[in-house]
Amino acid sequence: MARIRISTTVDEGLLSDARKRRSGLNDAALLDEALAALLAGQRAAEIDASYAAYDEQPLDQADEWGDLASFREAAGSS
Repeated sequence: MARIRISTTVDEGLLSDARKRRSGLNDAALLDEALAALLAGQRAAEIDASYAAYDEQPLDQADEWGDLASFREAAGSS
């Protein structure tokens, strides 16, 4: 994995708390972990948003493709 150097300022309290909670990590590993958690959270939010379409269109309400309830029933019986 390619590494790059960053230099930035961060909230002193947040960094102090993170260092206490993850005392076994150096700052680089701590930042890697934080960035991975941020990206995982974003991905989870994207997945949750994709399921919102099912709430907007009830399973038994037909559209130009038919209705999902009939499709699920047919798929389940095959």
